[in-house]
Amino acid sequence: MEVFTEEVIKIIKEIPEGFVMTYGQVAQVAGNKRAARQVAWILSSMSQKYKLPWQRVINAKGEISHTGSEQRELLELEGVQFGFQDKVDLSRYQYVPNVKHH
Repeated sequence: MEVFTEEVIKIIKEIPEGFVMTYGQVAQVAGNKRAARQVAWILSSMSQKYKLPWQRVINAKGEISHTGSEQRELLELEGVQFGFQDKVDLSRYQYVPNVKHH
C-alpha cells in the first residue's frame, strides 16, 4: 500500500466522534493537498476493510456527499447538527489534528 493511502487511513481513523474533516483537509494532512478525489476513492474502496468512520468526511462546503443515505443519520447520532441548507458548521464541528502525519 502506498504511503499516502496509509496516511489517509490513519487520519480518518483518528477523527473523533462528533467531528468531521473535509476530503481536501484529509489530503493536505496526509501530504498531498491536491488529492481530495483520491481521499474519496480510498474512503469508498477501503472503508469496510479498515472499519473507517467514513461518515465523518464531508465536502469543503460542509455538505454530506451521500444525500439520502445513512451518513446524516450517523453524524446526527454523534451529535453533529445540520444547519442552514443542511450544511455542517465547519467552524464548530471541523476536527483539526494537532500533528501533521507526514
